[in-house]
Formats: sequence, C-alpha cells, structure tokens
Amino acid sequence: MGGKVFLVGAGPGDPGLVTLRGARAIGRADLLLHDALSHPSLLDLSPPGAERIDVGKHAGEVDGVVQGEIEARMIAAARAGKTVVRLKGGDPYLFGRGSEEAEALWAAGVPFEVIPGVSSPVAAAAYAGLPFTHREVASIVTYVTGHESADKPERLVDFHLLARVPGTIVILMGMRHLASIVDELLASGKPATTPTAIVQWASRPDQRTVTGTLGEIVEKSRTAGMGSPAVVILGDVVRHRDHLRWFDRRPLFGRRVLVTRAREQAGTLAEALWDEGAEPVLAPTIEIDEPADPAPLRAAALGADRYDWIVFTSANAVRRFFDALITAGGDVRRLGRVRILAIGPATAEALHPFGLRPDLVPAEHRGEAAAQVLLDLEPMAGKRILLPRAEAAREVIAERLRAAGAIVESVVAYRTVMPADADKATIGARLAAGEIDAAAFTSSSTLRNFVEMFGAAALARVVVASIGPVTTQTARDLGVEVQVEANPYTVEGLVRALAAHFGDPDALSG
Repeated sequence: MGGKVFLVGAGPGDPGLVTLRGARAIGRADLLLHDALSHPSLLDLSPPGAERIDVGKHAGEVDGVVQGEIEARMIAAARAGKTVVRLKGGDPYLFGRGSEEAEALWAAGVPFEVIPGVSSPVAAAAYAGLPFTHREVASIVTYVTGHESADKPERLVDFHLLARVPGTIVILMGMRHLASIVDELLASGKPATTPTAIVQWASRPDQRTVTGTLGEIVEKSRTAGMGSPAVVILGDVVRHRDHLRWFDRRPLFGRRVLVTRAREQAGTLAEALWDEGAEPVLAPTIEIDEPADPAPLRAAALGADRYDWIVFTSANAVRRFFDALITAGGDVRRLGRVRILAIGPATAEALHPFGLRPDLVPAEHRGEAAAQVLLDLEPMAGKRILLPRAEAAREVIAERLRAAGAIVESVVAYRTVMPADADKATIGARLAAGEIDAAAFTSSSTLRNFVEMFGAAALARVVVASIGPVTTQTARDLGVEVQVEANPYTVEGLVRALAAHFGDPDALSG
C-alpha cells in the first residue's frame, strides 16, 4: 500500500482542541513533521516508533528554503510508503502554508488529506470571552493577515477599505507591525475609540489578554510586554469580554504544576489540572516495573479462591494482580467466593474493567483505615487475606491484621523505580528559574525519588502538594515543607486543595 500525507490542524495550543480525526491520523504516523508551537502532548499520540521532526519556523531561517525542505521530505516519505502527518498550528488553510504544501503534494502525485483544526482566532475569541458576532453589534467578521509575503508584487490588504468594514476585524500575525497597522487604520478613518483586544497564546494556561481602544492599544501592548503569537480583535464585541470571559477566571489559571506520577498514570492528574486552568508539567519521578520475582504473585493470583479477602491498596496493585492472573492462564473466576477491599475510589474504579466491584471501600483512604474497617466488620482470627502491594509499601495493614489473628500473605505486585528517561536538566532548570508554581506528589515514592533526583532544596520556591498524611510524613522526614494536603486523599482532592490554596476557597466545598 502506498504512502499518504495528512495535513492536520493541531489547534491553537490546548491539546484538547485537536479533532478526533486529527488524533487518529497522528496515531498512524510513521513520520510526524510538526510546527514549533504544536503542544508536546499531541506528539505523544504518535506511535512509539514514529519519527518526530520539528520543522517550525524560527528566527533567522529563510522561509522559502525551509518550506521547500518540508515539502521534499513529505513527498519522499510518502513515496517510500510511509504515513506522513504534517501537524500545523491552528488550521492548515488559514494564513498558513497548508495550501502551498497541498499544491506541492498534488503536483508530485502524492495522495493527501486535509484535516481542519481550530484556528487561533476562533480560539482566541472563545477563550478570551470575545464573541466574533453578536446580533446587536456585529454580523460580519473579517480576517486579515498582518504579515504579508515580501514576494508579493503589491500589498493585498487595503486599509482604507478595511477601516470602513462594519463588524469585527481580526488581525493575525500582526504584532511585529502593530504600530504601523494601527496608524494606517486611524489614518484611513477607523475611530480611535474602537474597542480593541490582543490575545496572546490563545487557549494555553499562559494566555494573556489586553483590552483598550484602537488609539491606546499599541502603548498598552508595549506596557504589558505583549508579543507573538497573538491575535488582534477590533470591534464592539470586545465590550462583552467582562461578562463572557471564563478561561482566565479558573482557579489555577496560569499556574505551572509539576506532575511527578509515572508517565502512564499522569494523564488523570494532568487533565484535572488543565481543566482548572493550570499547565501540567510532566516530570515523572517513578516508573512502574514488574517484581524482581513474579512467581509469588502469579501463584497467589491462581489460588485466589483460597483467600477470604483480597486487599488492594492501589490501582497499580489491581492491574498488576490481574495481569499476573491472566499471564498465568487464569481469569476472574479464580476469585470464587473471595471478598475485595479497595483502599480508595481510584482503586475501586480500577476493578471495573474486570467486571468487579469492591465489597468495602474505607471512608479514609489509608492503610490504617483499611485494617480498621475489616477489624470492625468481623473477627479476623483465622481469616486468610491476600495483600498485593508495592515492593516498598508500608506493612501497617498486614501487621494489624496479623495481630488480630489473620493469616496475611503479603505479595509484591510491582516495584517503583527511577525513570530511565527522566529529563532532569530541563526540569531542574525550570525549577531554578522560578517557572514552576507547585509540585504535586501522589505517593511517598514520587517524593523520595524527586528529592534523590533534584534535592529537597529544589522545592524551596514552589508550593508542595501532598495527596495525604502518609506522603506528608515522608516529606517531613526528608526535610520538605508541605503547604497543601488533599482531603479526601484522591487526585480530585489534590487538585481542589491546590485551587483553594491559590485563591479559590470555594474549591474545597465544590
């Protein structure tokens, strides 16, 4: 089967705005050519073996040479039978080179498909509370480029005509020439009182918005230090921002939070932080690995029906237990009459794919509470209990139940190890530069490894957030001060506690 090129709109910055079809195309890519502004998490959608190349335009490069290289690379890869994704910021066909790339593919006889994306002006309007149209003030929207090609024999933007167009005017790529653009609009008769807004980094947690009149917007932009990429929006719709803005009112807006969970588990916390306005910065300090000797876990899983209770203390323990059971040739029928305790809602949810629900979930999500709820339920003397756990887990559950006469088999289900691909230099530099506002720790192991990698002093300038008392105690033992502790001890509780700390007290009651 021959190769094909997909020109995919990456959207403006928020990775959640890529289309489903665009995400599917990225997931099939053999070669991914992406712009400099493509969100890194979109690159992670490509297969592990895909070649990823940054072909974004950077200062000092000659556009024509770079563009020709991009087109030649796409054509060569497609002719070699590869699936190529050209991931373009915003939408491929709005003031970009998408049409030129499509023309080059057509001329070369290479099959291609164009997958639209959310354009930066559309995102800027929605995320900054600036409706393009409004039945009372605007029924026309005009898009204009503020950066016409120098190769054109004559300029196509007629500012005299533009100044007289009613409705909303949207200027893209205009920050470098903002002063001259404003001067031409004013000279062409556009009123200096025209409401104007500039939105930089639309849809990202570092989005910035400046509003004013056309006559004062240049000075306001300079004072605020606004730069590219940005969208300039003119018209009466700007007056609606005060009551339509929502994105920059979220409790964690603009905050950067380190997510230290294992990479395969970081998604839940990262998504929750993003939803509250923060920028999650992935800095995994652990990887989940197999036990050094998997035989005991497999034997325990195959013999699960001989236990009275299985106590799962984490979602990892659930997944590793059932992986071992299936690998050993068994299935859920091996559990027979056994009852299940899950230490928290996330652990309980991890059972659902296997068609199981826990018999008990303690109100307090920690080992002491798990042991106590069993002791309160029935006499433990003679009860056989299986405890799949992390290699370095506390033994509090086993110790308390054994003291009550239970027969507890504590089996290592997984190990937490230092990640092999940890980007220590980048994360360390961002911490040292004060670019990180908070660090979220969801277990003692993430915290211990962080301190081993960066030192406790690296956390002196950030808000340290702990998922619960056990992790908080580990922090104290390591000389780290915790400012935020989740309650309940869940990812949701952790994010709500961070939101409350950074200025939204209602987050804890929401």
